[in-house]
Amino acid sequence: MKALFLVAAIATAMPGFAQTEGAKNINYLVKFKSTSALQAALKKSVMGTSANKDQKIEMVTEQMVLISGKNAATAPLMKNQNIEYIQPDYELGLIETYNAEGKDQKAQVMDYLMSNPQLLAKAKGDNPIIPNSPLAGNARDPLVNKQWGMLDMGAADAWPKAKNNKTIIVAVIDSGVDYTHPDLIANMWRNPGETGIDTQGKDKSKNGRDDDGNGYIDDVVGYDFAANDSLPYDKSTPTWQLFLGGGNPGHGTHCAGNVAARGNNGVGISGVAPNAQIMALRFISEKGSGVTSAAIKSIRYAVDNGAKVLNNSWGSMGENPSEGSANKALREAIQYAESKGVLFVVAAGNGYQGKGYDNDTAARPAYPASYPYSNIISVAAIDVNDKLGKFSNWGLKTVHIGAPGVKIYSTVVGGKYSDQPIPFLAVWEGTSMAAPHVAGAAALYWAQNPNKTMAEVKEAILKSAVQIPALQGKVASGGKLNLTNLMKY
Repeated sequence: MKALFLVAAIATAMPGFAQTEGAKNINYLVKFKSTSALQAALKKSVMGTSANKDQKIEMVTEQMVLISGKNAATAPLMKNQNIEYIQPDYELGLIETYNAEGKDQKAQVMDYLMSNPQLLAKAKGDNPIIPNSPLAGNARDPLVNKQWGMLDMGAADAWPKAKNNKTIIVAVIDSGVDYTHPDLIANMWRNPGETGIDTQGKDKSKNGRDDDGNGYIDDVVGYDFAANDSLPYDKSTPTWQLFLGGGNPGHGTHCAGNVAARGNNGVGISGVAPNAQIMALRFISEKGSGVTSAAIKSIRYAVDNGAKVLNNSWGSMGENPSEGSANKALREAIQYAESKGVLFVVAAGNGYQGKGYDNDTAARPAYPASYPYSNIISVAAIDVNDKLGKFSNWGLKTVHIGAPGVKIYSTVVGGKYSDQPIPFLAVWEGTSMAAPHVAGAAALYWAQNPNKTMAEVKEAILKSAVQIPALQGKVASGGKLNLTNLMKY
């Protein structure tokens, strides 16, 4: 079956920050000059409400609040003299989304679905209870040969030499993770403060209390900042809805498998770092979009709860300060991670209408991939023939390395595996798939070299890259990720 039924299998990043000053209802991020200034201002307001009952106030960081609701701009708190800046709560999105466009293509989709009624089945398994007993095993992974990227990077040479430890936590900041997946469950991060038995003899993971005092209740494997609950499961969507309505459910689970699917357990595949811990942080809905405030909370949560590597397969196309659209709040969140020595691995972007472009020179380069912070590794996508993916952005100054990102086989929601988000109609590909390979490589290397700094880990990844013609003059390292070289660095 050809991909005639589906357009935008490699879609653009969201075209600019979607919420603008011209929108009727804008939610605002308000940063104060100091924590004490914010606390003093809040004494005159009630958290959760404002002078207008339709407005809400909620904490984002110790110096920032989100004001949302009808006519948020009129909230009294917005007029405080100790405000450092105010900006819209800009929308962000996944790099890849899938949908049919136009009446003709939608009609073709419906004809196809009617001929394949099994695709009309309802989605199952939203937000299951977090299991207590991870699976275990000690046999090789039967589907590794389907992972051309792992073989290309020399993973088979690197894995036997890697220490069998789980010291590095990788936060997958995305659409969620199927933390019940047989190949992910054993490697899910477990919050030590929310596991075990409390003083009343109850299971901490289900007692409805914030046992570790981090501000979140029962956050065992991470948190869902899109739905504001402790179950960051990757929402599933019926195939027919995906065809006609767009989005990319399952994206985070696919990324998580690339990072750290459990290795040598006799099940499925292996991630680049087969013993790393996966922290699931959901801020993007099944429709493929989220907001800056939730992204900031995800980043801060990850850093404050021990993640050393953050995988970010999302972003926005364009940020133009001259138009008043600089996302200062997002920038500061990444700088916060930088100040704590945490790597921020990010997809370089998938260009415009499926055609990549130069992030260095574009009027609207991909962000956060193009931010100039030392902890960022921006990743382009290559295919099995060492060619740059036609959709992949590049940039000698702002993109650092290439990694497998075309037709990538990994874990999907429901305990399954695939290189096709929609059977026969689209394949898993994009810089979103490339970034997790680098995040996994950082975890694998850092676990073997625990005394290395964030800067040293980044340097090792880039300097160990294998030079290929397609990336010469396109990315800073001039090459593609290679685990054999990296583990010797």
